[in-house]
Amino acid sequence: MLTFNHVEFKYSNQPVFTDLNLQVDQGDFVFLIGKSGVGKTSLMRMVYMELLPDSGYVEVAGHNSDQITTKELTYLRRKLGIVFQDYQLLEDRNVFENLAFVLHATGTPSKLIKRKVLHALSDVGLAHKQNNTPQQLSGGEKQRVAIARAIINDPVLVLADEPTGNLDNETSEEIIEILRKINQRGTSILLATHNYEIVRKVNAKIIRLEGGKAVKVLIKKKED
Repeated sequence: MLTFNHVEFKYSNQPVFTDLNLQVDQGDFVFLIGKSGVGKTSLMRMVYMELLPDSGYVEVAGHNSDQITTKELTYLRRKLGIVFQDYQLLEDRNVFENLAFVLHATGTPSKLIKRKVLHALSDVGLAHKQNNTPQQLSGGEKQRVAIARAIINDPVLVLADEPTGNLDNETSEEIIEILRKINQRGTSILLATHNYEIVRKVNAKIIRLEGGKAVKVLIKKKED
């Protein structure tokens, strides 16, 4: 599903990754942890190949960073769903239109758009909010819409970059539970977070970025 093989990357003369190796398999739920500035967002950007390695390679769903063409990059990004900390919703469109916009952009037939939008909104418990604008939603609801947008094209992998960073603990747990249910249907999840309390509550793989490398770790889960 996802492989980083001896990846090196730097901004100007500032090293970010020196020998990064990691693997995410089909159906995995993986937490990506590490101190601020260690490269979690850069790693996410390398998955959808907005950034490319200086050496080594990244392979995602059969697409290799050494060989990918512009056309193949378009296909790759259609296989991925991305959830950002700051939602990135279109403020001048309602919830339905925010999701429909993605489908129009990928050439989905018009007769399928309503069905797919309502199905995605049902998955996150917001079908009743389809006519609301982003300004009428809470932070947690906005993030649910962002998740619906991320899964609307049935991606093989969802990337979530600090999806609970702006949310309170209770809402954060609700967002993680939604992602966990999506994962149980077979979609791989790679979630970057600073929130170790959430990490401790979910049975998932954990990878820590440290010193330009990836280290697999085991964090003891809290007892219910």
